[in-house]
Amino acid sequence: MNRLAHLIALGLFVILSSVTYAAIDGPVKLDTGLISGTTGTSPDVRIYRGIPYAAPPVGDLRWRAPQPAPHWEGVRAADKFGSQCMQGRGGSEDCLYVNVWTAAPNANAALPVLVWSHPGGYTQGSGQSDGEPLAKKGVVLVTYNYRLGPFGFFSHPELSKESGHNASGNQALMDMAEVLRWVKRNIAAFGGDPNKVTIVGDSAGASMDAGMVGSPQAKGLFIRSISESGAWMGLGMSTMTPLARAEQSGVQLGNTLGAPTLAELRKKSAAEIQAMGRGSGMIIDGYMIPEDLSLTFADGRQNPVDILVGSNRDEGTFFDRFTTSAQFITSAKQTWGDLADAYLKLYPAGTEDEGHASSLATFRDTLAWHQRTFARLQEKLSNDKKLNLHVWVYYFTHDPTPNTANSRGATHGAEATYVFNTPGRTWTEADKTLGDQVSSYWVNFAASGNPNGKGLPAWTEYHAGSANLPIVIGERPELQPDAARISLFDQRYTILKGRIAK
Repeated sequence: MNRLAHLIALGLFVILSSVTYAAIDGPVKLDTGLISGTTGTSPDVRIYRGIPYAAPPVGDLRWRAPQPAPHWEGVRAADKFGSQCMQGRGGSEDCLYVNVWTAAPNANAALPVLVWSHPGGYTQGSGQSDGEPLAKKGVVLVTYNYRLGPFGFFSHPELSKESGHNASGNQALMDMAEVLRWVKRNIAAFGGDPNKVTIVGDSAGASMDAGMVGSPQAKGLFIRSISESGAWMGLGMSTMTPLARAEQSGVQLGNTLGAPTLAELRKKSAAEIQAMGRGSGMIIDGYMIPEDLSLTFADGRQNPVDILVGSNRDEGTFFDRFTTSAQFITSAKQTWGDLADAYLKLYPAGTEDEGHASSLATFRDTLAWHQRTFARLQEKLSNDKKLNLHVWVYYFTHDPTPNTANSRGATHGAEATYVFNTPGRTWTEADKTLGDQVSSYWVNFAASGNPNGKGLPAWTEYHAGSANLPIVIGERPELQPDAARISLFDQRYTILKGRIAK
C-alpha cells in the first residue's frame, strides 16, 4: 500500500471508529430527573456539569447531613459547573454538585469509575477539573464539590444532638459519602459500573479518601482508593481532634458572632460564618469517624479495599515555613522530646542553609512515611483476614518547571496534572509521555486493581516484608527516607498512639 492509500485508509478507520464508539446520546435518566450534556473536545466524550447530588445546605439545612436533591420536570441542561462552595474567593452555600465525563458508547458499557476529591486544605477548591483525557482512556470520571472550612467541618453540641447520631463536624465527609451513594444509584446511566468505583484525591482530598477507607459509613461504597500526598493524619503526624474539643470551638464561634444557639448561628449570613473560622478538618465525631483512625488502621477495622498511595520528592517547597535554624531546633525539641537528639542527627541545623534543608526534608519524609504506613497497615489487614487486597506505592520525582526561577521541584500536588493528563503550556515531549504514563497507571488500577499495562514501566506491588522501594515516577536519582529515618518516625508514632485514649 502506498503512502496516500495508507493515509486514506487510516482516515477512514478514524472516521469509522468515532462513529462506532460514539458517546451516549440523548437525555440521561437519573433518579431525580433527565439531564442533557455537552460534547467534549473529542466527539466521543460527553460531559455533564453541575448535577445536584443533594439539596442546597442552606437555612435550616446548614451543617446538616446532605438531604435528597429535589426532582425536576423536563430535561435539565447539565452544561455549566455549579457554584463553588464557600471559600476565601467567594462561592456559595448552594454548592453540592457533581460533574461527569464519559466516553461510554452506551449505558451497558460498565466502565470503571473514578471519583475525584479535590485538594485545597479543606478551605478552598472545587470539582471544576478537566476530566476528558481520563474519560478517553476508559473510565467514567466524577468530580464534585464538598463543603469547606466552617461549613464543612463544624461541630456544636446542639448540632450533635439533632443529628440522631450524637455526632457533628464531618459535613465534608458526609458529602463525599452522599456522592458515592449517588454514584451507586446513577452511574450506570453514564456507562459506569457502580460496583467498580475507585476514590482518588490529592492532599486534603487524599486525606478524605483515607478517612473513608477507615469509616464504617463508607462500607461497600467503593472497592479501591488512591491517596496522593495525604492520609488520615493529614500531611503530618498527629492525633485527630475529639468531638468535645470541636464542639467547644463551635460554641466559641457562636459566642464571637453573638449567636449562642444553633438557630441563631443558622440565621447568620454565609459571609459572616466564612469570615470567622477555618474549620478543623476531619474529627472523631463518633459516626463518620468513630475513633482516631490511627487506632482503626492499627487494629484492622478499616474497609478492605485496594489502595494506591504515594508522595512527592519536594513536598515541603509548597509550604516552606522555615524561619531560622535556632527556631527549627527549638521546635524539634518540643516535637520530638526524648527523640530530639536522634532527630537532629538525621536532620541537622548547624547553619541556616542546613536547617532549611532539614526543614524541607522533614516534611518530605513525614509524608513518605505516612503513605507507607498506610500501605503497610492495609497489607497487614489483607494478610490477617486472608484477603486478596492489592497495595501499590509510588514516589513522584518529576519537576514540571525545571531550570526556571519559579521551580519548586516535584512539589506538593505536582503529580495531579499528570494524573489528569492535562498538558500545561510548558509541557515538553517528556512531560506528555509522563502524563500518558501516570494517567494510564491510575486508569489501570481503577479497572483491575493493578496499575501495570502494556508499554508501561513495570510497577512492583508493595510488600513491607520484602522491603521493596516504591516505584519512582519521574527521573532518577531520587531521595527517599532511609531505614534510620523510617525507624525514627515509627518510634515517634508509637509514642503518639500511646497518648490516644481508647
